Amino acid sequence: MQQQAGEFGIDDAKRVLGDVFAPWVQDLNLSIEQFDITPPAGDADWQPGAILRMPFSERLCRNGGIVCGQALMAFADTAMVLANLAANKGYRPMTTVDQTTHFMRAVTASDVLADARVVRLGRTMSFGRVTLSSATDNKPVAMVSSAFAMLPG
Repeated sequence: MQQQAGEFGIDDAKRVLGDVFAPWVQDLNLSIEQFDITPPAGDADWQPGAILRMPFSERLCRNGGIVCGQALMAFADTAMVLANLAANKGYRPMTTVDQTTHFMRAVTASDVLADARVVRLGRTMSFGRVTLSSATDNKPVAMVSSAFAMLPG
């Protein structure tokens, strides 16, 4: 994706990731791999969103070397905020209203990828989905659905 002058893009999203979130979320050391703000030509199923990476760390593991669910849920929530930035084509204050996580399998000794997509963006609410996958084998580890309230700016 090529960014037009004045258009919100991946560099702006990276600034938000570094400036807006709580210090403990920043300690997850997340990075934005992809930021999808403009639909490709002819793709009717396209949804705005972002792909983020959470690097593996022993600090995120519970006993047995398994990345804990709390870290995965915080990662999914953060990824969905970034997807909302893409859908809104800029920063808007928002808050999580609901998040449902379905864990499918454990992830050990691997970075985790979050593919976050906005399914519906309304004036006051946003609905999205996140697929969390192991970066080692690209197999899903969790599916997350969420709703966000857009706050007055």
